[in-house]
Amino acid sequence: MNALVPLPVLLPLCVTGLKLAIGPRLQRFQRFISLAVLGAVLVLSVLLMVAADRHGPLSVHLGDFAPPIGITLVADRLAGLMLTVSSAVTLLVNVYSLGQGMADRDDRTPVGVFHPAYLILVAGVSCTFLAGDLVNLYVGFEIMLVASFVLLTIGGTATRIRAGSTYVIISLFSSVLFLVAIAMTYAVAGTVNFAQLAVRLQEVPVGVRTLLEAMLLTVFAIKAAVFPLAAWLPDSYPTAPAPVTAVFAGLLTKVGVYSMLRTQTLLFPGHRLGDLLMLAALASMVIGILGAVAQTDLKRVLSFTLISHIGYMVFGIALAGRGSISGAIVYVAHHITVQTTLFLVAGLIERRDGTTELTRLGGLARAAPLLAVLFFVPAMNLAGIPPLSGFIGKLGLMRAGVDNGGGWAWALVAGSAATSLLTLYVMAKVWNLAFWRDAPPGAEHEGVVLESAEDEPDDDSDDSDDRDDGDDRVDGDDRVDSAGDDGDRIGGHGATPGPGTGLPVPAGAVVPAGFLGQSITTTKRLPWPMLAATGAAVSLGLLYTVLGGPLTTFTEAAAAELLARTPYIEAVLGR
Repeated sequence: MNALVPLPVLLPLCVTGLKLAIGPRLQRFQRFISLAVLGAVLVLSVLLMVAADRHGPLSVHLGDFAPPIGITLVADRLAGLMLTVSSAVTLLVNVYSLGQGMADRDDRTPVGVFHPAYLILVAGVSCTFLAGDLVNLYVGFEIMLVASFVLLTIGGTATRIRAGSTYVIISLFSSVLFLVAIAMTYAVAGTVNFAQLAVRLQEVPVGVRTLLEAMLLTVFAIKAAVFPLAAWLPDSYPTAPAPVTAVFAGLLTKVGVYSMLRTQTLLFPGHRLGDLLMLAALASMVIGILGAVAQTDLKRVLSFTLISHIGYMVFGIALAGRGSISGAIVYVAHHITVQTTLFLVAGLIERRDGTTELTRLGGLARAAPLLAVLFFVPAMNLAGIPPLSGFIGKLGLMRAGVDNGGGWAWALVAGSAATSLLTLYVMAKVWNLAFWRDAPPGAEHEGVVLESAEDEPDDDSDDSDDRDDGDDRVDGDDRVDSAGDDGDRIGGHGATPGPGTGLPVPAGAVVPAGFLGQSITTTKRLPWPMLAATGAAVSLGLLYTVLGGPLTTFTEAAAAELLARTPYIEAVLGR
């Protein structure tokens, strides 16, 4: 079974090479192998999780080189659960992206880049979860950074390039800090292997150990978007295509949380920065949700709720007890799924109505009841309505806070309750504006980018239905040129419908636009793969509720294993 540990990393990388060799040809085959490899990674992740639960942590030294020289990969209960949840989510998002037809569509990127970059991202995430040392944890982060910059800037629009540049600058800063922390750790301990560090750091002077802990926490807090290091997130994620935004918001920030969990329990038991972490958790929860209250765009609302709910996970890490760690793990698994689902729903809304601005939406509960259900269920789950999985995670964290009994713990319990109520308020606000009320009079439906006006349809007609970007909106200042003579213009009003004209674009219509030479369209009938993938994500969130008992039992065992440290150390060092 140990031989399976590297495969979640190696499989996506090998298939990426194959896809790059194929290029933009054989679109059906490209889609098939993407789904096949992600499905295989999901199966492998489940096998590793079950094996780690039954037999303890699994480890492998690549090349049979023992630490500290060799590359060590380790799959314990925590890594197995994170791999399973992330693999399921990435598979569903890939199905969604195929339905949206965004892959390999941009005329400025002639070689298919979406799926290769996406698979590299999956490999980076898997490498991070399985890393048995700081260097490979860093490598996993850098693999994700390279892939994420490509995905964030798909389409090459000025907005995406600007947002992607901000993301990369912040990420590079954290990477440099991470490298400095790794160098300092090696200087004082002579190794970067987690199992060896767990032993040797206890002999390091307290001041030096605290400095290393602070540096690593800063790096991971930037990755996880913990306040006050989260200012980059609300402007970076919403500009990307819906599948990219969904997987980034749901998954990439949790990689930072996972790294905090791993290092705080294994390397710095009884950490001295607990009070600072509690303050950061409280600030993230409260300030993040207040930011969400002030927003009127759905994607920005979800971005701020993301920052807020990261605070719940840091809450559990800061208390450092078995109950709090278990609650944090439950909440990470829950939040990966629910946050991804909500961003997928936001993508569906944008594809249908051309905007996620709440002041311009309305009547969706009547016009698109299935879309309303797909939003309502994960929204209530995020708010923590009983008996959904969000409630299970929050209850575990708040119970751990009460059991702790300290002043900061009680403050976090109060902050958690207030944040949960404000989250419910925010979700109710979105529901009322976008779904429950009637559509505002005179609301325009801006089209979304479908295909380049200069492009001719490909010979492979079955592929053409899937080809649309689905997220790039035409800026309000862009003018829409005439589609032909006045009599041929849509609606016959003598003016071309589109942004800035006061006339809506009818569903399914394609008109030329002065937006990087691309055409725009609106589609009231959403592609079934997008709906199916979103529905499956909703069902996965509900599955956590149905399996709430076994899930909490598993996370309690994972928390006990993390705090004991001995099973991990023995699995790696063979003691």
